[in-house]
Amino acid sequence: MTSISATFRNFALGVLGVLVLTGTSDAAEVRVMISGGLTAAYKALVPEFEKASGNKVLTEYGPSMGTTANAIPVRLERGEPADVLIMVGYALSDLASKGKVVAGSQVDLTKSPIGIAVKSGAPKPDISSADAVKRALLAAKTIAYSDSASGVYVSTEMFDKLGITEAMKDKARKIPATPVGEIVAHGEAELGFQQISELKPVKGIDIVGPLPDELQKITIFSAGIATGAKEPDAGRALINFLASPAARDAIIASGMEPIAAGGAR
Repeated sequence: MTSISATFRNFALGVLGVLVLTGTSDAAEVRVMISGGLTAAYKALVPEFEKASGNKVLTEYGPSMGTTANAIPVRLERGEPADVLIMVGYALSDLASKGKVVAGSQVDLTKSPIGIAVKSGAPKPDISSADAVKRALLAAKTIAYSDSASGVYVSTEMFDKLGITEAMKDKARKIPATPVGEIVAHGEAELGFQQISELKPVKGIDIVGPLPDELQKITIFSAGIATGAKEPDAGRALINFLASPAARDAIIASGMEPIAAGGAR
């Protein structure tokens, strides 16, 4: 994306200055664990960071929560190494309370809304109001939601708010690890609920739109330095870049709203 590159060139000297000041001017390998919400923007931005800093970013992907083998808390529990954690904000705070994140290193990066998707070419239901969403859910034969923040909200709060929890029991299912959009694209669910930023990269689906305001739940994605990080300074430089104006275009293009932040400490 040329706009990212152009903006980044103005920022690159600042990143390199941070690396020098923090004593990490030599190339480092920065190990990152990241959940799906920020992945599209992250993949566009990391090569630019690597170019400017000379550092290599090694990435592992997994949900912010849950018990699947690749979930970030599970990875940390089994001792997988990490310098930077990028995930749902309240899940990162939970890890911080357990001593898994360096105190004071957390930075809020983006706001991410929940969207609804259908298979490409399928009719798009009206989702302009809470009542319209309720009608669409009751009419659908199969519904899918994630095992992370958006799915927790949809299944434990939104269904209840709409008064359809009982009606959803036999046709709505939680999808562990796999992007919900892929389930919809394969025809295994008529409607899929997930962060718009996680739906956008999936081929074979159409995004109907975000949930209406009265049902919407905005998720904050945050970054922090993992306790025991081998490259904390290079990790902070990466977080500072992701929180900078240089990252803004990629974040917006991925379906999220940037959060103006101070940087990692």
